[in-house]
Formats: sequence, C-alpha cells, structure tokens
Amino acid sequence: MRKPKTFNNSERFIEGWYWVMPSQNLRIGEVKPVTILGRNLVIYRGQNKQVVICDAYCPHMGAHLAEGKVEGNELRCFFHNWKFDSQGICVEIPCLYEPLPLKLKTWPTEEKYGMIWIWTGEATQQPLPFIPDVDQDEFDVTFGFHFFKNCHPNIVMINAIDAQHFNTIHQLPFEIIFDTEEYSPNTIIFRNTTDVRGDYSFKKLIRRISKRSITYNICYWYASTSIVTLGFDFFSLHIMFALRLIEGGKTEGRTILMMKKRKRILGKLFNQFVLWMLKLFGQNFVKGDNKIFKTMQFNFKTPIKADQSIVQLINHVEKQKPLTWGTWQLARSREVEAQENPNKWRDDLIND
Repeated sequence: MRKPKTFNNSERFIEGWYWVMPSQNLRIGEVKPVTILGRNLVIYRGQNKQVVICDAYCPHMGAHLAEGKVEGNELRCFFHNWKFDSQGICVEIPCLYEPLPLKLKTWPTEEKYGMIWIWTGEATQQPLPFIPDVDQDEFDVTFGFHFFKNCHPNIVMINAIDAQHFNTIHQLPFEIIFDTEEYSPNTIIFRNTTDVRGDYSFKKLIRRISKRSITYNICYWYASTSIVTLGFDFFSLHIMFALRLIEGGKTEGRTILMMKKRKRILGKLFNQFVLWMLKLFGQNFVKGDNKIFKTMQFNFKTPIKADQSIVQLINHVEKQKPLTWGTWQLARSREVEAQENPNKWRDDLIND
C-alpha cells in the first residue's frame, strides 16, 4: 500500500479550526505575536472584548504588528503609525488626508471551551468542534495538560482508537470493537459499548461507578481535534485533545476536560471533584504512551484486522482539504485532485 499523501505529512494539514491560546491569556487591549501552523500572526483583544487575528506584518514596510498597540478595537503599527480596524482595513495614515485603499489579511476567530480558535481557510464553512448528540448542553470546563510530542498530530490521534495498545501498554481489560460513522466531510465518530472483562480491581472500581456497560466514543474534527466521551450510568466525561502541527513534524496540544453543568451546589461540587480526579488520572495514564511517542517512527506497512479503525481514520483524513504548512495554500489544485485516482488504504487490504 502506498504512503498517504496528507496523513502524517509534516508539510500538510487539514483546513479547519485550530486552537491558538487560552482565552485568559489575552487581556483587553493586549496584542501578541503567535505562530500557527508555520504562519506568523498577530492576535489582539479590543475594548469590545472581541479577538482579532491578522497576518503579522504591516503591508507598508513589513514591520511586525505585535510591536504596535491596540486603540479601541483597532491596531496601530509602531513603525509609521498606520492603523487598521478589526476587518483589517487601513483607516488612518498620519501623513495622508485619506488612507490608502488596502486591507490587512484577517482570519475568522471564535472563543469556546475557554480557548481562542482560528479558522485556516478563506471563509468559515464548518462549525467549531463539538460533541454530537449533546451540542446544545452547557459544560463545566477545566484545562488538563499542555503537551508536546515528537511525532505528527495524526499519530497522536490514532492512540484513542488503537484498541490493541489498551491491553498491552495500559493493561486494561477491555474488548473494543468500533462502529464508525462519518458525521460530516470533516468529522468521523468511532462508537463502542463495552463491558469490563475478568476479575480485576479495576473492574470493581468501574462497577461502583457504572453497573451497566460503559460507552466509549471518539469524535475527530479536521484531523486535529478529537473528543473522547466516557459514558457511565448517570454522567459522562468528555476529554478534548486539541492538537496542532509544529515545526519538525511534531505536535503541540492542549487537553480540555468537560462535564455537563449541574445546577445544584452538590452537583457543581461533584463536577469539580470528578474533573480534578480525571486530570490526575489522565497525567498518569499517558505515561506509557509518552515513552512510545518519544522514539516512534511511524511505519504502517503491515496493518492487521485489529487496525481496521486506524485505516478508516487514515482514509477519512485523505479525503479532506489539505493545506500547505506555512503558506496555508491548497496543497494541490482541484483539477489535479479530480484527475487523480488515489490509492486509498482500503479496508479489504488489511492483513489478518
């Protein structure tokens, strides 16, 4: 089977929403430089509390706009004091009566889950990542860990559907067989309902939490953000892994822990306790994975039947719109894509 063109490619990423920074890290009137997926950008928050993200360099002489200052909801360049509004339109040049008809490139932004997000395409076409079936609910949210991995985000994403490693690395008594649903062109869901096998102390702990089977679902958005849902008898836990590609084909990521809001004081305290426990458990749970990711060189030439979900995810990634690292331009023309008959990683080619 041929190597995928987009999956695990350090020069490509999927058009979509990517995390920028926690909302709390950007105060009103503050401007900062950021580099996202190889592109230099500037982010600021105006007096109206809205976040603006634009290209980093002034269109006049290329001064870095993070050296400038926020005035109201507008950004003024430090070098010659040209000023741009929140849409990137030049609204003032001090030495001219009227500004020139030019526009600084700005990018769509949103704030949700305590995080600032950027859309990497020309116009927003798809929603921010959300949890299907409960997208109307409100959540208590807390940040987990901020991490770096020595491999591509696509490889980190595989971990949640690699059923084999739950038994080998984590020694969990689960038998996981996924049902797969392509929720949208940019979204794929893996669903599983499982019981705990064997006479393990872990099983006894789970039985205290949930007498019924446990649901374990993973929803992938834009080949970069995954949401793991663990469903028990009377509550569900949601863990968002927001990833982005950084230089060298490596990963920078954030975890966001979520539970459906509860109104009463005991419910709020329960949520806080469970999220705190989940944060502690998660840090210990991934230690084995961290060891693998430090030295792993992904080479998937011999998939077996147990790898079916991974093959399905690779196929899903290959069908999405690829952009080029640094330029954010389409990785290949639509004409070429239409003429190509890509060698897909087909399920029927899996060795057993």
